[in-house]
Amino acid sequence: MNKNELVESLAAKLGVARSEGEKVLNSFVDVITEALRKGGEVNIAGFGHFEVSSRAPREGVNPQNPKERIRIGAVKVPKFRAGKNLKDAVRAGGPGSIG
Repeated sequence: MNKNELVESLAAKLGVARSEGEKVLNSFVDVITEALRKGGEVNIAGFGHFEVSSRAPREGVNPQNPKERIRIGAVKVPKFRAGKNLKDAVRAGGPGSIG
């Protein structure tokens, strides 16, 4: 499912216009992005947990010259851990009870 399909599905589920579904989705993404940008976490019970993780600096290999070693700096990355209800729904192969 891509973003347009998700917007359509949200609009249909909420019984609103597609533009309203898009506003809901964009607002949801903005709220999570802003919380993570500030170093916070977002926990949606039963669905999952969004957090920021730090990757330590490390040594890597230059893909254009495999004999050359390069230094890869530290970086912060977003992470998502699925919640129990989401995991159970996916394992069962059906929509399950999320939320």
